[in-house]
Amino acid sequence: MWYEIFSSIILLLLVFSCSQKSEHSEIETYPAPLLDLQAELDGIEETRAAFQLAIKDKRYGDLAQYSTDDFIGVSPGSVEWLEYKREREQKLGMFSYDSIRMRPQETVIVSDSVAYDFGTSSVFYTNAKGESVELLDTFLAILKKDKRVAFGKFIEKWPLQLLSRRINCSS
Repeated sequence: MWYEIFSSIILLLLVFSCSQKSEHSEIETYPAPLLDLQAELDGIEETRAAFQLAIKDKRYGDLAQYSTDDFIGVSPGSVEWLEYKREREQKLGMFSYDSIRMRPQETVIVSDSVAYDFGTSSVFYTNAKGESVELLDTFLAILKKDKRVAFGKFIEKWPLQLLSRRINCSS
């Protein structure tokens, strides 16, 4: 009997408490900011072009602005890429691309701060015999928008923020 009374009191309290309207019971919603997708894609294209130009101009010191501090890269393991790595190590580990040509096949804006870029690329370097060599690969770049204030201005840009780069190789 005491169990039935106790259960009835609990049930009554639940019904009563659920029927009370709280001051904070409504969920506040904010409209999502509208993205200008074309402007975002143009920004990614500008960044990709600047990245390729920095390599072509051998401005290797500028390349740090195109990746995160915790960059994770996976290099292809084909015979051609292993030969490139061997020659690079003989040059004291110096970065030695002559140029890179990226051919994006799919660029997707996931949110206002994340996108990905998938495609193929050709990397060119000069081997020990002085010959120009083309290396082919497939890339997947995870892009994270850099939002900061510099010189009193709010700046948004799409550095490549390469979290993952070479995922496959074809020759």
